[in-house]
Amino acid sequence: MPPFADRLADAVRRKGPLCVGIDPRWEMLPKAIREACPSPARAVGVFSRKVIELVKPHAGVVKPQSAFFEWFGPDGMSEMRDVLRFAKDQGLVTILDAKRGDIASTATAYAEAAFGPTWDADSLTINPYLGRDAVEPFLTAAKAADRGVFVLVRTSNPGAGLFQNLVCGGKPVYRHVAAAVASWNAPTIGVCGLGDVGAVVGATHPTELRELREAIPNVWFLVPGYGAQGGTAEDVKAGYRSDGLGAVVNSSRGVTFPFHPDDPDWEGKIVAAAAKAAAELRP
Repeated sequence: MPPFADRLADAVRRKGPLCVGIDPRWEMLPKAIREACPSPARAVGVFSRKVIELVKPHAGVVKPQSAFFEWFGPDGMSEMRDVLRFAKDQGLVTILDAKRGDIASTATAYAEAAFGPTWDADSLTINPYLGRDAVEPFLTAAKAADRGVFVLVRTSNPGAGLFQNLVCGGKPVYRHVAAAVASWNAPTIGVCGLGDVGAVVGATHPTELRELREAIPNVWFLVPGYGAQGGTAEDVKAGYRSDGLGAVVNSSRGVTFPFHPDDPDWEGKIVAAAAKAAAELRP
C-alpha cells in the first residue's frame, strides 16, 4: 500500500481538497430516515453512508467525528465502524476525528484501535498536549500500518488562543507545536513531497494559516472552520502549496445538513452543497 501522504495526494488531485465531515446529529437527520430505521443508531449509520454516496463525486476524503457516534452507545460505535469501512470500500480516504492523546500503553491501545481491525482508519486526529511520549505511539503505529496522523496545532474554535497564543521563547506555543510536527513528519516524506504527520490548522485564522504554510511546507494541513464556522474559500487557500496540494478542507454541517429534516429533496441539497464547496475550494 502506498504511504498515507501519497494516497491523500492522489485523492486531492482527483477530486480536489474538500473533506466532508460526518457529524450525524439525530435531531437534524432527515425525517424519512428517522422514521424508517428501527433505532436511532441505525438511522445515523444509514444517513452517514448515504452522505458518502452522495458526496463521492466531489470529495476524496471523509472525516467521521467519533463523538457523534459514541453518543448512541455500542450500537453507534458499531455503525461508525461500518461507516469507516463503507467509505474505504468507496475509494475514499478516511480521517477518524477522535483527538486522542495519552501516554504509554494507553496511547498504544488508542493507536492500534484506530489503525488496526477495530476502526481501520486511514488517519487519526491527535492531541500533542502531553508531549513527545504521548505522540510517539501514534507515530509508530501509523508508520507500521502506512497510515497518517493530524496533530492539533492551531485550532478553529474561538477560545483556541487561550493556550495556543501564549508566547514562549519568543514565539507562540502553536509555532513550537508546528516545529515539532515538522520534525516528526520529516522522515515520512513521500513521492508527493509531503509526509504522513499532518497539522490541524483552522480556516478561521487565515494569517496563521499562511504563516504556517511557509514555515512547514512539507506538512499536510487538515483545515476545519470553512463554511459554517466562518472561514471562506479564499481564507483556506492560504494553506495550499503552489502545486495545489498541502491541505484538505473540512466542511461538516455546510455539506451534510443544508436542509430541513422535513425537506423531501434533502439528497439533492447535499449534492448541490458538495458540488458548490468543491468548486469554491479548487486551487
